[in-house]
Amino acid sequence: MTGKGRLLLVEDDKALAELLVWHFERQGFEVLRTADGEEALMLAEETPPDIVILDWMIEGVSGLEVCRRLRRRAATANVPIIMLTARGEEQDRIRGLETGADDYVTKPFSPGELIARVGAVLRRVRPALAGERLGHGDLEMDVVAHKVRRAGKSVALGPTEFRLLRHLLEHPGRVFSRERLLDSVWGHDSEIDPRTVDVHVRRLRKAINQDGRPDLIRTVRSAGYALDGEGED
Repeated sequence: MTGKGRLLLVEDDKALAELLVWHFERQGFEVLRTADGEEALMLAEETPPDIVILDWMIEGVSGLEVCRRLRRRAATANVPIIMLTARGEEQDRIRGLETGADDYVTKPFSPGELIARVGAVLRRVRPALAGERLGHGDLEMDVVAHKVRRAGKSVALGPTEFRLLRHLLEHPGRVFSRERLLDSVWGHDSEIDPRTVDVHVRRLRKAINQDGRPDLIRTVRSAGYALDGEGED
């Protein structure tokens, strides 16, 4: 995943979509793009994004229905959604927000305005993606300096454990399967055995849980791992 996170763009105006892809990729986002509501739901299920930009009037399933379904699914229930629409009436804006959108941008708009709105939403609902320092409890990561500290003490991590911890810190509370972690941390083309994830999680736990500190990585049986507390389910 690139520096700012993964953005799902659902827009059927080809020229506008290409313009937005160009601007957001320049900002450091990995952009997934589709013009179809059903495909948007499939992409979001396969690869949960960090934020969704969703046009109200799209092919197939409407943007409003896509928003509703994303909110119902566990994997995307907390993903921020910004709706784009030519509908400027107050009642339409209220309807979009009540369906689950976090923000609402009326066409026409400038790419700069939308980028600013995305940044504001991410700072509000996912502050980890907006800055260079990540944290959870007494665990801190300086992404730029490539340093990790727990309760003020430096923690030595290998490159894979660092990437794994960064991914978990960017998504606190979310449960990731081994396969999803392989895809996000090792890459789409990885042929590594999923059980390798267990080895790296054990190494990560050993490194960050020194001196009897509570275990922040939760093992969810038959599901995967999450950074959100102590012990096992």
